[in-house]
Amino acid sequence: MKHIVIISASVRKGAKSPRVAQYFKNFIESRQLATTEILDLNEYRFPVFEERLKFQENPLPAAVSFAEKIEKADGVLIVTPEYNGGYPASLKNVIDLLVEQWKRKPIGISMVSAGPFAGTQVITSLLFSLWKIGALMVPAMFPVPTVEKTFDEQGTPADKEATDKRAQLFLSELLWYIDKMS
Repeated sequence: MKHIVIISASVRKGAKSPRVAQYFKNFIESRQLATTEILDLNEYRFPVFEERLKFQENPLPAAVSFAEKIEKADGVLIVTPEYNGGYPASLKNVIDLLVEQWKRKPIGISMVSAGPFAGTQVITSLLFSLWKIGALMVPAMFPVPTVEKTFDEQGTPADKEATDKRAQLFLSELLWYIDKMS
């Protein structure tokens, strides 16, 4: 069975995007589409980027473990909030920390916002950063507007039928790319 790592990118107090990460974990596993693991950047608390992992003399064990999890994953699903039109520094940090692990890795993106625009402004800068290091960007997105109203704390969507339908379409693209890269 394929394995998808879900990155929950927010390190902000009271973050709501982890709700969407939990939703995807539940959705994927309940349908046996793949095995999953959530890598919550709030739990890692990496220091500000100084050097790529491969050039560090004494890398943090957590950074080595994170790199191994990305390397072993068949695909990655990034759930990121939008902060002032961009993505969080915590996500930029791990993108820059790794290089080889992202290369040709199928990646799907879910953008999350508290407002009505669903984090759509974040996509341009995030896509460019991932494209620049050779990641394989899936041409489908999963925007989430008004996340507080859209998902509860356990990751249950307010409109389960419509959300599941959108998720199935989004994930079918990610899984197609994962299959092609296997």
